[in-house]
Amino acid sequence: MFPETPAAAAALSVARRFYSPALINHCVRSYLWGAMYGAAHRIAYDDELYYVSALLHDIALTEAFDSHAVPFEEAGGQVAWVFGTVAGWPTERAARAEEIIVLHMREDVSAATDPEAHLLQVASSWEVVGRHAEQFSTDARAEMLARYPRLGFGRDFLASFEDQARRKPGSAAAVSVRNDLATRIAANPLEGPSLS
Repeated sequence: MFPETPAAAAALSVARRFYSPALINHCVRSYLWGAMYGAAHRIAYDDELYYVSALLHDIALTEAFDSHAVPFEEAGGQVAWVFGTVAGWPTERAARAEEIIVLHMREDVSAATDPEAHLLQVASSWEVVGRHAEQFSTDARAEMLARYPRLGFGRDFLASFEDQARRKPGSAAAVSVRNDLATRIAANPLEGPSLS
């Protein structure tokens, strides 16, 4: 189900050490939703690279890695680059993890251009605001949330983004907040009372 490599195990250890239970479940779900979507659409991707990127994509929303000057996706990408380098990845592979994390908050990236960033964009936007709901069946949703419950993720995530927006008004997080992120999170089918 998950890649079994030293880097994958280390990324999970980092996530367990620094994330809240709600945030680690979100990152694991992001990986799994993306893998499910990738299989359904026959998208070839690097599983270890996607897993590590999915697990670390919100690392800069944590107190330990938050940057007061740099948007969270850029700071998180830089952490992923350091992680990959320390894990023994070639510089180019570490740079790919950084790029995937930065791109997950940008305009849509096609699967042909960057399959891992595309998967993370689809999965994280489904997770946060319910975008791409048609891609995930009701049964898949119920099974996923039974295994990895949300634990107040929507509320906590909104608070994190509002904090980012106050401190970094030019960031993608601030744009999301200005574009009524609160309403979009509340409307997410994954936030419904029967699925929370």
